[in-house]
Amino acid sequence: QVQLVESGGGLVQPGGSLRLSCAASGRIFRILAMRWYRQAPGQQRELVAGITSGGSTNYADSVKGRFTISRDNAKNTNYLQMNSLKPEDTAVYYCNADVLTIGTMLHTDYWGQGTQVTVSS
Repeated sequence: QVQLVESGGGLVQPGGSLRLSCAASGRIFRILAMRWYRQAPGQQRELVAGITSGGSTNYADSVKGRFTISRDNAKNTNYLQMNSLKPEDTAVYYCNADVLTIGTMLHTDYWGQGTQVTVSS
């Protein structure tokens, strides 16, 4: 009913920047919170950043001051600007959204397919 499509991942050198995008489409009445998670090989998935429909944000301590999450409610899209990237930021990044869907009017969690971010020289 709802699809999340991430883009913007890739290979970057330490100290570089990337911007991830997550576009939601489908039977969307309203998107509540949107979040980015990441999962490195052999590690658990962890929350990186989140943003509410009102624009309140939260970040993992490891990315504070380097990453910025934002959203365009009119486009049902959110962005993760990642600066000063470090090798330890290497992971698959997943978009997550809490969506109020048309018809059911229930809160449902949706996930994107993930996009690889590799920070290496």
